[in-house]
Amino acid sequence: MAGDRAALVGSGMALIGLASLAATRFKQQATSRLAGTRRQSAALIGTSDQLDPDAAVHAARRLNRAAGVLAASVLADSAVEHYRGQFHNNAMFTPLVTASLSLAVSAHGNADKRPLAHHARDAVYLLAAATGLVGTVFHSYNVLSKPGGLTWQNLFYSAPLGAPAALSLSGATGFLAERVRDTPPGMPPTIAGVAAGRVVGVATSVGLLGTMGEAGLLHFRGNYQNPFMYVPVSLPPFAAVALGLAALGRTGQRSRWTRALLRLTAAMGYAGAGFHLRGVARQMGGWRNWSQNILNGPPVPAPPSFTGLAMAGLAALGLLEDHPDD
Repeated sequence: MAGDRAALVGSGMALIGLASLAATRFKQQATSRLAGTRRQSAALIGTSDQLDPDAAVHAARRLNRAAGVLAASVLADSAVEHYRGQFHNNAMFTPLVTASLSLAVSAHGNADKRPLAHHARDAVYLLAAATGLVGTVFHSYNVLSKPGGLTWQNLFYSAPLGAPAALSLSGATGFLAERVRDTPPGMPPTIAGVAAGRVVGVATSVGLLGTMGEAGLLHFRGNYQNPFMYVPVSLPPFAAVALGLAALGRTGQRSRWTRALLRLTAAMGYAGAGFHLRGVARQMGGWRNWSQNILNGPPVPAPPSFTGLAMAGLAALGLLEDHPDD
């Protein structure tokens, strides 16, 4: 009996030892798999230690500034153009109000360092985007209702089709800024599950091409009498394509050529305002007849819209470089 009990005890101890060994082995394998999964996740999206917790807010503020430049351009341009139209329709006051609000909330967003989206800014940006869309419908109706309909004459001298779109771009840029800002700390910025840099880059690329089309139409009306008038229809397309390729391609790499093209486009916007000022001065009477010449000369506030879009593109590049997703 004593021998049987000793055998049973020995067998029990052996079973306990085997169970302990199996549990230890299972724990080691599980830990190894978990570590591998964490390494893979870190390689894809980065870890909280690798990501700057303030990076999303910094990118959002850059986009707020871009939205503000676009809003300022629209505010000044629509004020001049609608004053020339004598505000014969009360709706012509609307873009002045919404552009002013967009400019104000953009300044507020630029000063705001909190990593949270702001509901009031969101509401104003959405209102600005909607106002731009409605304005495009109004301007299209203005062109098509003229005798002859969609003709070069009506496109040249009726309500500019592309002008209200700049207000939509301001609203869209600001709204995207709030989505970037609303990123959990330590996580890469995403919009609708897609890397924020890709979304902002593609949207900005499309905006640059649309703005280039409007500039091309008006410069064609001016018969490209100055060689510099070719710049707004030649430089922005290269910047737009380069930015689009960067947004759709491999991320995490510095795009020096794209950055250079966007910076040149931003500078071109300010230079264009200077050229338009010169165009106003060359009208009969010059600046002594400013009240007439500003209304009939080249639109001084329009070119900086390129600057605003280029600023948004540079913010998108920063997001693509700092937060790779491949």
